[in-house]
Amino acid sequence: MTGFSDILGDDPLHAAWNSAQPAEEFKPLPPGKYVCGIIKGERRENRNGTPEYVLTFRVLEGDHSGRQIWLSLYLTENALSYTKRDLAKIGITSPDQLEEPVPEGIRCSVIVQIRCDDDGKEWNRIKSFEFLGIDPPEVDPFAPPSVPDSASVKEESA
Repeated sequence: MTGFSDILGDDPLHAAWNSAQPAEEFKPLPPGKYVCGIIKGERRENRNGTPEYVLTFRVLEGDHSGRQIWLSLYLTENALSYTKRDLAKIGITSPDQLEEPVPEGIRCSVIVQIRCDDDGKEWNRIKSFEFLGIDPPEVDPFAPPSVPDSASVKEESA
C-alpha cells in the first residue's frame, strides 16, 4: 500500500511535528483592567438551559493581546435589568438587536477578576466593562478605490 509520504517524499507533518514544542496551558488572565474589542455577540442557552447573550471580548493591548474573555448576560426576568444596562453601553437597546451581529470596532475597558470553584479550578470573570469608542474599520491597502454613488455625484454637480 502506498502512503502519503511515499508519494510526496518526506512528510511535512512529521518534520513540523518533530520541530514543534508543546504549547503551555492557557491560564486565566491576571486580574486587572484591559482594553478590549468586542468581536462577537451570541444569543444562546447555557448548559443549565438559562437563556443568555454572550459577548466575546479580545484583548487589544499589552502582554495578553489576542486573548479572549467572555461575558454572559442572562435573559431571565430577574437579570434583565442588569443585562439591559450593560447592553445599552454598546448600543443594544431592543431584543431584535440580539439576533444581529454586534457592530464592528467597539472598544471597551474591561475589568477582569479570577474566580475559583470548589475543586480549585480558576477562570476569568468580567466584573464590569465601559464603552470607550468605535475604532475605524481597517483599510485594505489593496482594495479598489471607492466609487461615489450617483446621488452624491449629482449633488456635487448642482
